[in-house]
Amino acid sequence: MAQKVTVALLQTLGVSFNALFQGGLGQVESQWQSLATLVPSSTGSNEYGWLGKFPKMREWFGDRVVHGMEAHGYAIKNRDFELTIGVDRNDIEDDNLGLYSPLFTEMGMSAASHPDELVWELWQEAFDTECYDGQNFFDTDHPVKAADGSQTSVSNMQAGAGPAWYLIDDTRALKPVIFQRRKSANFVAKDALTDDNVFNRKEFNYGIDCRDNVGFGFWQFAYGSKATLDGDNYGAARAAMRNMKGDYGRKLGIRPKTLVVPPSLEKKGLQLINATNDAAGASNVWSGTAKLMVADWLDG
Repeated sequence: MAQKVTVALLQTLGVSFNALFQGGLGQVESQWQSLATLVPSSTGSNEYGWLGKFPKMREWFGDRVVHGMEAHGYAIKNRDFELTIGVDRNDIEDDNLGLYSPLFTEMGMSAASHPDELVWELWQEAFDTECYDGQNFFDTDHPVKAADGSQTSVSNMQAGAGPAWYLIDDTRALKPVIFQRRKSANFVAKDALTDDNVFNRKEFNYGIDCRDNVGFGFWQFAYGSKATLDGDNYGAARAAMRNMKGDYGRKLGIRPKTLVVPPSLEKKGLQLINATNDAAGASNVWSGTAKLMVADWLDG
């Protein structure tokens, strides 16, 4: 016997589907927060001209020195994303709704994974994508002013042919990536009996949508390498980060706290960071110098 589709039944289904969606939101172990800073957005795009300046205290002589925006013109424009599930009226009438439960749970998991997808997708393109200074985020010639005001080139990468690994300083207020959020994913039901989707296709629609995007922050807070992950290259990368300076020779106090690797380098990362001794049996000087993060979203 067919189940009568009523307003009360549809309201109950909407509440149930929303609860499954909310449940899915809590089932994802996100990794993007280690790599990216969440920046709220209230417009279509945000300008990040200030990325060209590192704030620094100075001894106060005379008038204050006002630090304004650099003319980098770096902006992140918000993008629209959506996910919609259609529920056939026949399935409601036939009380055949069990197959939809995992779909709405997956909808919640997809919404929770969305920042990871954007952040790590951008990160994988960091060797070939420009940041605020017009250079690729990982590059050999970022322009920096020396102590005498002349321009020098600074590198935050090692060349190589292997899978990429990274060192990051995730202790700063702004992490290497910016996750810009205009609107969080919200659950919307188009399930009125008079809705066009119901009348024309006998389909009740339930969807989510959000507005956000990602971009690069300070390149100085990360170091990328495609060289072999071993003690020598790891040590060189750490030294390069710790010696990083801003304009006019200002020391930045960068601390390479996290080693980020793809799944294929998990074993090497564990040996390098956790093992007491190296492969030759000598004391491993790099043991405990960083925490290891195996990034599930990275290829390799």
